[in-house]
Amino acid sequence: MDQAPLSAHDIFPHIRIVMGMVIGLGVTRLLSGVARIIQHPRQYPLYPIHLAWVAMLLLMLVHFWWWEIDLYVVTDWTFGKYVFVVFYAITLFLMCALLFPDSMLDYRGYEEFFYARRAWFFGLLALTYLLDIVDTLLKGRDYFARFDNEYWMRTPVMVALCIAAIAVRDWRYHALFVTGALIYQISWIFRLFDTII
Repeated sequence: MDQAPLSAHDIFPHIRIVMGMVIGLGVTRLLSGVARIIQHPRQYPLYPIHLAWVAMLLLMLVHFWWWEIDLYVVTDWTFGKYVFVVFYAITLFLMCALLFPDSMLDYRGYEEFFYARRAWFFGLLALTYLLDIVDTLLKGRDYFARFDNEYWMRTPVMVALCIAAIAVRDWRYHALFVTGALIYQISWIFRLFDTII
């Protein structure tokens, strides 16, 4: 007996569950790291810039889960599109793992660890902004059009700031970057994603 082909409405919940598992692992990693800091505050010296990126990444994960609801408009799912969306989620998880590693034995504290791994962290962050372009296009022209010129300025600016963050170790640059990124991300969410209509 032939089986009827699956519709996009059948496939989307499956994809969303897989994405949710990966994003859930990232949230778990961040919350476990924060819990470990609360439980053992003197184990490793804290670093405010590191903690600010933890907050930024938690916001990004929650926002990612929210904005990916718009994938329901995709009507022609392929394995390639599915792999792309899962890969996008994996990059976010990897950034979480870079903020809270399995072991800190080789480092004196979070500041030393953060700067030692900044090329990986900011490389992945830059990649997420580039992946977002593909993700937005995946959702269709009407969805893409709603972002206007700000989107085209935001992406290259954020990628350039990430590249600079790889090269620059000065704490003042990193403090300004994470503060500006947090403020902008909150503004971006409330201006463009505060509704699903």
